[in-house]
Amino acid sequence: MADTTELKLNIGSNGQIVNLLGHRDENLRLMERSLKAKILARGDSVIITGTKEDVEEARRVFEHLITLVRAGVTITTSSINYALNTSEKKENIAEKLTENVYVTPRGKPIKPRTLGQRQYVQAIRENGIVFGIGPAGTGKTYLAVVMAIHALKNKEVNRLILARPAVEAGEKLGFLPGDLQDKVNPYLRPIYDSLYDVLGMDKAQKYMERNIIEVAPLAYMRGRTLDDAFIILDEAQNTTPQQMKMFLTRIGFGSRAVITGDITQVDLPQGQFSGLIQVQKILMGIEGIEFCYLTQADVVRHPLVQKIINAYEKNEM
Repeated sequence: MADTTELKLNIGSNGQIVNLLGHRDENLRLMERSLKAKILARGDSVIITGTKEDVEEARRVFEHLITLVRAGVTITTSSINYALNTSEKKENIAEKLTENVYVTPRGKPIKPRTLGQRQYVQAIRENGIVFGIGPAGTGKTYLAVVMAIHALKNKEVNRLILARPAVEAGEKLGFLPGDLQDKVNPYLRPIYDSLYDVLGMDKAQKYMERNIIEVAPLAYMRGRTLDDAFIILDEAQNTTPQQMKMFLTRIGFGSRAVITGDITQVDLPQGQFSGLIQVQKILMGIEGIEFCYLTQADVVRHPLVQKIINAYEKNEM
């Protein structure tokens, strides 16, 4: 029988303890189910017992989460799953996930939750054009909006333009009621939701009324040159090669662009090729343009989303 090792880790204040262990210790139970070591919460500490290897794995997971807790990060199921999935890495990943990218009007700090998200944010800071490619739930659009609002508030740009192709799985605009704007609004709703969360509904609406922020279908970009703007093209997997070229050549002086999409979910009519897939071959390696690839490890939605993505990837092999 292997020797038993015991380790005691201090968590911190009462608020930090509640944050780490979760409501009615639900976070603790998740970690107990996922780790082989035995975990006991006692006062302001956790006591970990088991084999040397099992205790070491649990130590890395808890130290990762304690670092986040002390930086004011709210611990979620996604936070725990990410700590569990990266527990074999020797580097202190958590320290890289404590930087505030932005603070919302309600005082909510926004931080990258995974290394992939951190690299994506860093790429947006350092490059004129960034492609964020990855599955649903990896924060591609949300973080792009966060960085755009940050640039707008710091007067790095004068306006924010968010565009999306009006293409969805099996649906056509003609079936929707109302004028053209009414028809395209449902396609733009995810962008509005991100704006409202990051900027606040009142401020976002005021900016839109003053045309400081413009949300529009991709077709509205044709024939324009966009100077001193932060431009986001969302759901770019649903652009044709011609539309992608049109969009990229709209970018003017003092402007930056982020193009996001999931190349595994192309909704273009059969026979049409995705501009987001093609552009990787054309622009890869050009200085000032960076491609960031997020994976299922960067999914920060419900933990089942990671499992769903993984199941589909295996099915398609």
